[in-house]
Amino acid sequence: MGKVGIIGVGQSRFVRAYPGSIREMVFESFKEAIGDAKIAGKDIDATVVCSAPEYDRQRSPAGVLVEYLGLNPQPTFNVETLCSSGTTGIRAAYSLVKSGLHDIVAVLGFQKTSEITAADSQERMGRGADIQWESPFGTTMPAYFAMFARGHMEKYGTTMEDMTRVRIKASTYGVLNEKAMIRKVLTINDFNAPASRLGAIHSSPLRVGDCCKNADGSSCIILANEEKSKAMSEKPVWILGLGSASASVNMAGRETFYSFHSAKEAAKKAYKMAGVQPGDIDVAEVHDGFTIAEIMAYEDLGFARPGDGPGLIASKETYKEGKIPVNVDGGILSKGHPIAATGGSQVRAIVLQLRGESGDFQVKDPALGLVHNVGGAGLYTNVIILGRE
Repeated sequence: MGKVGIIGVGQSRFVRAYPGSIREMVFESFKEAIGDAKIAGKDIDATVVCSAPEYDRQRSPAGVLVEYLGLNPQPTFNVETLCSSGTTGIRAAYSLVKSGLHDIVAVLGFQKTSEITAADSQERMGRGADIQWESPFGTTMPAYFAMFARGHMEKYGTTMEDMTRVRIKASTYGVLNEKAMIRKVLTINDFNAPASRLGAIHSSPLRVGDCCKNADGSSCIILANEEKSKAMSEKPVWILGLGSASASVNMAGRETFYSFHSAKEAAKKAYKMAGVQPGDIDVAEVHDGFTIAEIMAYEDLGFARPGDGPGLIASKETYKEGKIPVNVDGGILSKGHPIAATGGSQVRAIVLQLRGESGDFQVKDPALGLVHNVGGAGLYTNVIILGRE
């Protein structure tokens, strides 16, 4: 059925507590995306709405959102795979367009995490694990990623300073990103100073500064078939490869605690579909909910050999001027993490890079970009490869 392109991208500012309703919050990214695509709501054939419903007060938010956005009576669908919901929605929308069932599909991702308390949020994140065998014992996402940080340290000698470097890079670019929640340049002294909050242990060995913060926000990505993409967009960005994989929900079923097998499998599928190799990627957005997660992503995606991820960040090869720029919009560590809006935000960042529209954090002439979006502690992973041609 021809190629599938991205013709419009949008994102709200990510904030600690959005003052309005989910309708208004989603409208911000939707308005930006249809303006970017230069289309009207009536041009959209279907919508895919992405949210992790345990955070939502509104039952079945898809219906409420499409009504507010004036998208009735077009069909709408709701998808969820924890923190990777946004890119799962893009995978679903790609299928709807590629099959010929719809010509233009909008993917709306959102989360208003401030509607529940921080304690409730942690508990509900923990319920992303098995509620019979794991979460009743107090597991949280920081605790899970702390296990992988400890595993990486034991296997490869990774240090706290290695993880600090990831957060410092995130802050370097986050301060330039007007959509980011945290806009402050950090130094190693911010972690090592006496009584430093960032250096306080959260879940050993992870410190507060190694962990992202929940946020409120929305994203919108508009996909179209090849004919519509070429007709409507001067700079369409094409979806060249899609990879998706899952892993055992219970940690007892995992083979290792220093890598995500789901990420390796998803990457392998995406590279094969796109007909490219890791060395061909010019810019990437990876799921850096925790500093150790970015280091593991370098290795899982093939940007570095197993155990060499810390060297990649130490040599600044993942900075804007390096051989593989990663998260040069500040990543989740700076932007914040509004669960199901995150994947769309990552895709938006790569689309803007490929169109040469990233401003202060523009990479020099990228042709291929990659998005890596993880749900839970490696339970789900989506990898998307995007290109200008």
